[in-house]
Amino acid sequence: MRRRHLLLTAAATLAPTAGRAAATTWTLPTGYKADSFQGQNVARFARMVEAGTGGSLRIEVQPDNQGVPLAQIAAAVRAGRVQAGEVIMTGLAQDIPIAGADAVPFVVASYEDAQRLWQHQRPLVERHFEARGLKPLFAVPWPPQGLYTIRPVRSADDLRGTRMRTYNATTVRIAQLLGAEPVDVPMSKVGQALAEGRIDTMITSAVTGVENKVWSAFKFFYEINAWFPKNLTFANAAAYAALSDAQRQAVLQSASAAETAGWAASRVAATESAQELRRNGLRTEPAPPLLQPVIRRLGERFSLEWLHSVGREANEVFVPFYAAR
Repeated sequence: MRRRHLLLTAAATLAPTAGRAAATTWTLPTGYKADSFQGQNVARFARMVEAGTGGSLRIEVQPDNQGVPLAQIAAAVRAGRVQAGEVIMTGLAQDIPIAGADAVPFVVASYEDAQRLWQHQRPLVERHFEARGLKPLFAVPWPPQGLYTIRPVRSADDLRGTRMRTYNATTVRIAQLLGAEPVDVPMSKVGQALAEGRIDTMITSAVTGVENKVWSAFKFFYEINAWFPKNLTFANAAAYAALSDAQRQAVLQSASAAETAGWAASRVAATESAQELRRNGLRTEPAPPLLQPVIRRLGERFSLEWLHSVGREANEVFVPFYAAR
């Protein structure tokens, strides 16, 4: 009798588990901090997926390079070592040139422009990702890049002879075309460079300026909106295909909601960061009227050079983009 009771108890304990499929868990590394608006948005996406699938698909986000270094995330997702990841899209331009449209300076002047650019760019990015066994999910821009200066700027002439902080080939070229001296300084060393008087100007976002408390030396921030780089969250295509129809639908719905929420959060971050710069003594202004035509000409020049370097496919992005503008 006692043995029969034990068997019945064991059967009752196992019965619910036997009828329930084991939850699938994805790992999603990102190079960005959990408390950044991008990190918070990816975490929100993971929560939406778990809620939308009733817990049958969980996504474990690994922020701040904890799992896979940022430069290795795309390769790790492609190889299936992790199921998803988040990277800055311009970091993929060497392998997928069309991803570099984000980094062409002075093409987009507003969030509305950036969204239109993404509408034309996205189908091409999806095509290249599909060929590599990857599934793009959503993209969210960082706030636009602005111009920090020690002294006021009214025209491009005021930038001639200044020492401009640079960090890649594009910023070096901008400095040279503006008649400034390029000075290679990583963001972590900007404070030291300012203290030593090695730089007078730099181009970066209001968010980065706040994070690095650049008001110790810079006194002006001009909203030139040089470019809007985007982070892209994507999945391994085989891992995505292995999900049930309901799970895939939940992933896509959550991705769409995360993209909408992320763009809104980026706008808020841009506004709040500019306000913080003002609270700490920086004068923030739109691009000076006499500088604006120079910026437009630089945008046209960089666009043509990018079109020549990328080839015919680049026309599928910029021709409809400029036509709508």
